[in-house]
Amino acid sequence: MIRIISTSAIALALVAAPVAAQQAAPAFGGPVVPGVCLLSREAVFANAAVGKAVSARIAELTRAAQAEVDQQRTPLETEAKALATQGDDAKTKPRRDALATRWQALQRQAAQGNREIEATRAKALARVADEAQPVIVKVYGERKCGLLFDRGAVLGGNFANDLTADVVKALDAKITTIPFEREKLPQAPEGT
Repeated sequence: MIRIISTSAIALALVAAPVAAQQAAPAFGGPVVPGVCLLSREAVFANAAVGKAVSARIAELTRAAQAEVDQQRTPLETEAKALATQGDDAKTKPRRDALATRWQALQRQAAQGNREIEATRAKALARVADEAQPVIVKVYGERKCGLLFDRGAVLGGNFANDLTADVVKALDAKITTIPFEREKLPQAPEGT
């Protein structure tokens, strides 16, 4: 079966796993280390309105790409079932060969759709990252940070200097959505 794979669903699952693990782990506690701050960019992308809007739009584009493939796949499957009942002889070989060629073309189209959806996702997330960067710098300065660590790399400690929620709030105040369409990529050469 040919399927367009939604990487946004995978990305959200990957974001949720470390967050759930951190919440389930026993708290190490300890003193707040002045100037040392934490941030989860993944959580910013997953929780900010613009990140949610991007995920929803990617899901919409993925469904549309899948519908394009499904629309062409159904007649091919029907024809394959009909050919299966006719046996495997010289009379049906040209039709089988033609069906195999059309099936391969559909597989290439699905692969092209996957590449385009992935390129679209990457470009949209890069735009969100560009929008978030000045917000991160602003919150970093306001909280008088001197060092910023990725929250996902921290095994334990006092998370009082986690900037993530403040960055999400400030990013939501700045931007809630970005318009984008599915990227169109050149066709991959046959055989890839």
